[in-house]
This record gives sequence, structure tokens and C-alpha cells, in this order.
Amino acid sequence: MALPTVPDGFLEGYGKILADVCATGRRLTRDELEALRCQGELAAEAGMGLRALVRHHLSAARALSPVLSPAGVDRVLSAVEQAVDAFAEGHERAQQMAVRQEEAARREFIDDLLHGRSDLGRLAERAERFGLLLSHAHAVAVAQGATPVDDTHPATRQVDRALVARFGVRRILLTTKDGRLVCVAPGDQDDVLTVFAKQAHAATEGGQVAIGRAHPGVGGVVHSYEEALNALDLAGRLHWDEPVLRAADLLVYPVLTRDRQAMADLVHTALGPLRQARGGAQPLIDTLTAYFDSGCVAAEAARRLRLSVRALTYRLERIHQLTGTNPADPVNRYTLQTAVIGARLLGWPDDRI
Repeated sequence: MALPTVPDGFLEGYGKILADVCATGRRLTRDELEALRCQGELAAEAGMGLRALVRHHLSAARALSPVLSPAGVDRVLSAVEQAVDAFAEGHERAQQMAVRQEEAARREFIDDLLHGRSDLGRLAERAERFGLLLSHAHAVAVAQGATPVDDTHPATRQVDRALVARFGVRRILLTTKDGRLVCVAPGDQDDVLTVFAKQAHAATEGGQVAIGRAHPGVGGVVHSYEEALNALDLAGRLHWDEPVLRAADLLVYPVLTRDRQAMADLVHTALGPLRQARGGAQPLIDTLTAYFDSGCVAAEAARRLRLSVRALTYRLERIHQLTGTNPADPVNRYTLQTAVIGARLLGWPDDRI
């Protein structure tokens, strides 16, 4: 089988080196080794495979074999070993540099994409290189585990393998940002983000996943990413442990907190009197939280708090006495429930607001 053609520049001076080594028995000089490394780099940059190039080096040495003495064969083999090692080092060095440059370009693109930096038109052009068509709508899912992950983390590789096995070469971008796993998928392919959420939850050993809504255009990815981050932040503030959160289901919370001062006023007015209770306001806030989260079913709320129903009923009566608002009254319930949500979001009563 014929060898692939190799441009002369990648073997320039190689035959002369072998002939000189055969005649003198010397080793390759430092300059010769560096020249071979440079040739290896150039060959890698030209897209030539190392296997074919090594075969050409060996072929050039074989061409000298008919005229070599036994001593000359040993000299040539030693020179070939040095030459191929130097050439391969240069080839690998160029490939490693290309990989680092590609990784740097990808990281820069991801940073620009998720933060909305850079020229939008240019960003859209760069996105195609990484498999995204930003003229379409996209949604973003973010997974956060107990420990940070990066692009080389086993969890990242595990999720990547699962997505590739399930969806093949769909236009999906899997990456990491600030220690979290991030998946960007076309807005009409919710199955991708559903599978990502399941795999990421398992790979991060019970991590929480938030899925933003699909938004169109270049800025849509940023918008969806921010929604996912806000959902994770909200879950942390409200102590939610659901494995998957969808921003579309949480739209009421940004509305409630859009006017922070108004929410703080509501919390102080509706819940401020609870500070007078023995033990402070927090136990009664926890009571209201469990009561509302259980659908205002006293028995279920008591079970969640590990109290008797009688003890829970006493606490609800005490809240009524202090605030003048009855948690069991549908007319008053909405005000108290909204105030409790606000207190949890604002960190009250621990944080001063």
C-alpha cells in the first residue's frame, strides 16, 4: 500500500542527517532535534496524522539499509529513534496548543453567551461553530450539586455521555459555569432538558436542577439562564428540596419581590407582632409555613412539625392573638401567606429589612 504523500518540508534534511550519522556515529545535535520538533508542529498544523509521518521516517531509513554495514544499521536505528521522538514531541505540542486554544475559545463563547456580552451578530456566528442556531428559541437548565463541577468533572462526562447516547448530534450545548452544570437546548425540545435534569440530578448525587423558559433570539439564552439561576436562588431561600424546578411554575415569586420595599412593609405590618412571642417570631413563622404548605390541614402540618394537633392549634391561636389575623380564615389567609413568603425571601426575622 502506497504511503500518503508528505510535503518535502516535513522531511527536509532528514536523509542528510541519517547519512551523516551513519558515517560518523554521532548523535543528533540540539539544533537538529529542535528542527525536527518544529517540523512536527508544522505537520500537525497542516492536519497531517502522526502515524503516516512516522511511517515516512521509517521508510526513509529503510532506503539506506542496502548500503549499511551492521554497525551502520545500529547507528541509523538510534538516529531514527531520536528523530521520531523529537518529531512526535513537536506534533503533540502543536496538538495540545490547538486543544488549549479551542478550549479557551469555547470558554470565551460560553461566558459571552450566558452573560450577553459581545456583539450579538458576531455571537450568533460563533454559536453555529458550537452547534447552536441563536435565531431560534432556546431554553437553559442549570444543575447545582453539593460540590462544584467543571468541564473535566466525572459528573460532566457522565451527563454528556447520556445525552449523546440518547439524542446523538442534536444542537445541544453542555457546559459548566461557576461550578454548575449547564445545558442549552432548542426551545421546542423539552425532552432534552427533562433527560438532562434526570441525569444531572443523579450525577451530582441529588443536586437540584432548574429549567428556564424558552426565549427567542440571541438574548433568549441569557434570559432563560437567569431564570434558572433565580429559581435555584429561590429554592435556597424557601428551603425547597424538589429535584427539578421550572421557572414557568414560579412566575408569581418575581412579581411578589419586584417591589422589595412594599414587601418589607407587608412583612413588618403583618408579622412584626410575632416578635413578642416567647421564643421570638421564627417558630411561629415555621408554623405558618407548614400550615400553608400542607393546604391548611392542621393534622398534616402538625406531622411535618412533629407536634401534636393540639400544640399546632395553640400556635395558630397565638398567631391570631398577636397579629389580629386568623390563618384559618380564607379572607385573611392570603395576606398572611404572602407575608410569610416575603419573610422567607427577605430572610426575616434574622435579617434586618
